[in-house]
Amino acid sequence: MIDENPRLDEAVEIRRGTLKLARRLRAERPSGGLSPNKLGVLGHLHRRGPTTPGELAAAERQQPQSLTRIFADLERAGLVTRTPDARDRRRMVLEITFSGREALLRGVAGRDAWLASAMAALTETERQVLRLAATLMERLADTDPAQATLTGTRHA
Repeated sequence: MIDENPRLDEAVEIRRGTLKLARRLRAERPSGGLSPNKLGVLGHLHRRGPTTPGELAAAERQQPQSLTRIFADLERAGLVTRTPDARDRRRMVLEITFSGREALLRGVAGRDAWLASAMAALTETERQVLRLAATLMERLADTDPAQATLTGTRHA
C-alpha cells in the first residue's frame, strides 16, 4: 500500500515529541494544584480576555456542557466572574479575576521553571527553533485541516 500522505512520518514524530513533553510537564504539576482544564480556562481568559462560555469551549475544542462545572468551580473560588453580556443580556461573559491570574501563575510556575532549566542545556539556536515550533504548534492547533485543504489555504 502506498502512503497517501507524505507528511505522515513527520506528523508521527511531532506527535510523539509533543506528547512526551506534555507528559513531563504534567508530571511537574504541583500536587493539589488546579486541574489542567481549570488552568486551560484561566489561561485562555488571561491571554484572550473576557469571552462567553460557548466561545471559550469552541476555542479550546471542548463541549460547553463539559466545562459548565469547571466554570462554576472557578467562579465559586473567585477566580473568574460571570456577568451578563452588554450586547445580549441572555449570554454570560467570563472574565479572569486578579485572584485567577495569581492562581494561574502559581499553577504554571513549576512547569515553567522546569522547562527553563531543561532548556538551559540547549544552544541559543535550538532555543529559537523551539520558540518558532511553539508558535507553529499553536497555529496548527487552531487550524481546521479540512478547510485548509479545501481552500488551499497556506501560511507563508
